[in-house]
Amino acid sequence: MPFIHYHVGNAGYVKACCVANINYGNCNTQSFNDIWNGEAINKLRTKFRNGESDPRCVVCLNIEKTGGKSIRQETHERFLLEHTSEVVSSPTYFDIRFSNACNFACRTCWHGASSSWFPEAKQLKRNCDTKPLIQNITDFEKFISETGEALLQAEEIYFAGGEPLMSEAHYLLLKYLIDNKHTKLRLRYNTNFSILEFKGHKILDYWKQFKHFEILASIDAHKELGEYIRKGFNWDAFISNRDAIRNLEHIKFKIAPTISILSIANLPELYKTCLDLKIIKKNDLYINVLERPHYYNTKAIPNAIKDKVAEIFEDFYSWAKLNDIPDFVLSQFKECINYMQAEDLSKHWKKFIAETKLFDKMRGEMSIDLKNTFGDFYK
Repeated sequence: MPFIHYHVGNAGYVKACCVANINYGNCNTQSFNDIWNGEAINKLRTKFRNGESDPRCVVCLNIEKTGGKSIRQETHERFLLEHTSEVVSSPTYFDIRFSNACNFACRTCWHGASSSWFPEAKQLKRNCDTKPLIQNITDFEKFISETGEALLQAEEIYFAGGEPLMSEAHYLLLKYLIDNKHTKLRLRYNTNFSILEFKGHKILDYWKQFKHFEILASIDAHKELGEYIRKGFNWDAFISNRDAIRNLEHIKFKIAPTISILSIANLPELYKTCLDLKIIKKNDLYINVLERPHYYNTKAIPNAIKDKVAEIFEDFYSWAKLNDIPDFVLSQFKECINYMQAEDLSKHWKKFIAETKLFDKMRGEMSIDLKNTFGDFYK
């Protein structure tokens, strides 16, 4: 990935990817050329050319050990990189997080990725700044003057957040691409898909002008459980927004659940429900397996509950066989189970229970679905 990929994340730091803490520099204080051709990124390139792994890549390495497909592997496939180690003059693939602006406060998230987390984070002394909104790119015009030419060479730009549709800089970047007639590239979004208009910007007016498009809708469960896991999520609004883009046939729409203790048992039902309501087609699933914090990691589930979850998935496989569900989807379901069963981290289970009850109390919510799933273990 360091040969083609440029990730801008928290506080403007440019890193190897969105999960590994491998820092190349800071786009707010350094030039694009200094970062892309700098010592830090070149050290990593050399290491990878020599066939060495990096311990900071543990998230991908752990997923690959259990037979799952990591971000690294997925990127290699998408850009045909398996045997490529040549550096391109500018990144083929950008991943840009303009800020932590977000209207959701998902249980598995944190203040660094959601401004809506700030009140609770501050109360618990887990805030990572003194204010809710954290701007990763502090000066958009400066960013464009440094990085704009490279962006106009990109094959793909991936937007995440925060919530990218709540970032005004994101709309300015789309306008920059449109004004410079660079609309044939691929745009990909990880979005909670709760809004289609922000500060007078109607996102559909922008999306209509691009050729290749993919939405990864971050929904972890449907109806009440989905609203419980992702505070701010509204199932009916999600359905309505999905209907609003059906006439834009160039948009590929997928659900992208984060697989955690909270969501794994519901995944088969979520997939079937979205299929029944024609929210997605059979292939339109993209899972994100949560690694940290460990108390939300599915490996922390006690073995007796893991067996119960596995039974739910076995029932799904029987249904999938009768309904011609693609192997591509089944492999993702099996990845979830293999990852869950690969290691016993149940020492974190008590922390999960404590954290869940803490937020239930703070938010005035009840964990009814979790009690039904976990039974006597939920104490």
